[in-house]
Amino acid sequence: MQELYFEDFYVGQQFASVGGAKVSAEEIKEFGTKYDPQPFHLDEAAGEGSFFKGLAASGWLTAAIVMRLRVQSVPVAGGMIGAGVEEIRWTMPVRPGDVIRTEIEVLGVRHSQSRKEFGIVRTRTLTYNQRNELVMRSIINFLAPLKSAI
Repeated sequence: MQELYFEDFYVGQQFASVGGAKVSAEEIKEFGTKYDPQPFHLDEAAGEGSFFKGLAASGWLTAAIVMRLRVQSVPVAGGMIGAGVEEIRWTMPVRPGDVIRTEIEVLGVRHSQSRKEFGIVRTRTLTYNQRNELVMRSIINFLAPLKSAI
């Protein structure tokens, strides 16, 4: 994939993740143990008795997987440098065996006022499972270098 610079982005542009990411029970439990040790992220039986009615991935694990899919789908020159999260919503739990994918749309582009060699790209990411159910949505801004600055 060719690296993208600020000048390559435009409102309405869309990117889809190539393939998807399968989430395993082991990954859910490992992440939960290390970063979000709540019963419904650690144990199937505890999950059954919870709000989620089963083992559920931490929203932060889902967000981390989505970040990987974003980086793989939108090859920003020099890397995707975060410039703020406007919104993140988890709409359904991610379960063991789910395969998640992303659809990204550019909502806005503007030059950075504080870093003249960068522009700011505003995007919406919709994340779906294998049943095309929305599991997460977010609006994220990132920096993209200007071609003219290199």
